Amino acid sequence: MKQIQIDLTPEEYASEAAVRCAVARALGSRPGDLEPFRITRRSIDCRRRNVLYHCTIEINDGLGAGDVKFPGASAVMQPCSSFFAPHSSRTVVIVGAGPAGLFAALKALQLGMKPVVVERGKPVEERKKDIVNLVRTKEVNPDSNWCFGEGGAGTYSDGKLYTRSTKRGDVGEVLRLFVEHGADPDIMVDVHAHIGTDRLPAIIARMRESIIKGGGEYHFNTRITDLIVKDGRVRGVVTADGAGIEGDAVVLATGHSARDIYELFARRGWRLEAKPFALGVRVEHPQELINEIQYHGKGYSKLLPPATYSLVTQVGGHGVFSFCMCPGGVIVPAATAGGQQVVNGMSNAARNSGFANSGIAVTVSPEDVGGEGWHALLDFQKAVEQRMFEAAGGCIDAPSQRLVDFLQRRTSSRLNRSNYMGRCVSAPLHEILPDFVVDCLIGGFKDFDRRMHGFITEDASLLAVESRTSSPVRIPRDKETLQHPQLQGLYPCGEGAGYAGGIVSSALDGMRCVERISVSAVEKNS
Repeated sequence: MKQIQIDLTPEEYASEAAVRCAVARALGSRPGDLEPFRITRRSIDCRRRNVLYHCTIEINDGLGAGDVKFPGASAVMQPCSSFFAPHSSRTVVIVGAGPAGLFAALKALQLGMKPVVVERGKPVEERKKDIVNLVRTKEVNPDSNWCFGEGGAGTYSDGKLYTRSTKRGDVGEVLRLFVEHGADPDIMVDVHAHIGTDRLPAIIARMRESIIKGGGEYHFNTRITDLIVKDGRVRGVVTADGAGIEGDAVVLATGHSARDIYELFARRGWRLEAKPFALGVRVEHPQELINEIQYHGKGYSKLLPPATYSLVTQVGGHGVFSFCMCPGGVIVPAATAGGQQVVNGMSNAARNSGFANSGIAVTVSPEDVGGEGWHALLDFQKAVEQRMFEAAGGCIDAPSQRLVDFLQRRTSSRLNRSNYMGRCVSAPLHEILPDFVVDCLIGGFKDFDRRMHGFITEDASLLAVESRTSSPVRIPRDKETLQHPQLQGLYPCGEGAGYAGGIVSSALDGMRCVERISVSAVEKNS
């Protein structure tokens, strides 16, 4: 087996014969003499005038004579994991059924422990009904919304699987588990893979089925109000109805918006820390415009997928960056309680809405807000969300402004058409957002336009506020044991604890915590 790297034009990539010829040229052979090969990695390079596919090709005689495997068939997976009934008496209570919690539960089964998943929201099938109702009535169910419920916030944000850092763990295992449960095998190949909001719910439901068949347990509509602590060690959780769910360890994977968990820690005197986060707006363009900018004209529009972008700059000592870019996507109301206005982006597998949107966020640190204590940045986040709610007229309509008006610090007399799941209302975002955020956004947009000429356009809109990029609070844990420094047996995990930032990194962190629990059990018994 050997690997080679080749570049292909979109026209070449669309033709099996052209791919075969390109591989033959790279190997110095004739197309008819090629060994079987397959594409194992692909990415699009649009930095130059001629857009290219970068492809990693694996030549492997195990594929079968004459086989040419393109991405859709290159990663057909044999099941890599068996979900046996627990063969030990150890139970892990997992609070939260987002990516960190789900993959923690799967890993627990693989390691012979029983996972008990406790989720404040509803199964993903029922959660969809609450989201539809939220858009229709503008009333937020605080336990079942775009952020809370089975699958977590990632289920309704496009299903991006961009993390490739091997320092966090085996990314391939996460991707394989997604494929085993129904994801397109292409995610094993694409450098910037995504599943699609329309496909994720069924995949999440299949994961739940695997966990239950393997001997795991689920408790939906179950909010956690306290921890069971005996002799300084966490032995389980207390639910809102006063019941206790006990286990040998607790993985706390509650997501970046579970503010009641931080309040619980504060009441009980358990350590918390302020953590830098980012806040800004969501910018929306016609997708065709982004395609023209990124692909240098209209010629490739039918041969390439909807274009994406990733932008980052420094303004006034602050990072300004694009976040959760959704080609062919929609913008959704992502508040988790009344009195808040928050937006996020998502897109279906086809990415065919006609609009591109992305969060554009500014880094915020404790020094920027002038507060002290673990809650300084959380209070700042809450205050901005409340101001946006008031600017929208006391509801989850989206305060909006044309980008060109924002740059001139003037209120928009008219708004562009938007793909927001709700109503947009004109608002002076340059007055509502904190001054340093406005200054940094203006500088950032100007720099982005220099790199993507045409980014600043009459057709671009800003919707606010993009404030849930990550948690503004960290629940500390020991670097080696991964346990809270005051609470043995408690494993803060994922985005809500401040140790991840997306589906894959959260999943890896969940698995890592359970692996640490398993190691601790072995060490204790040895």
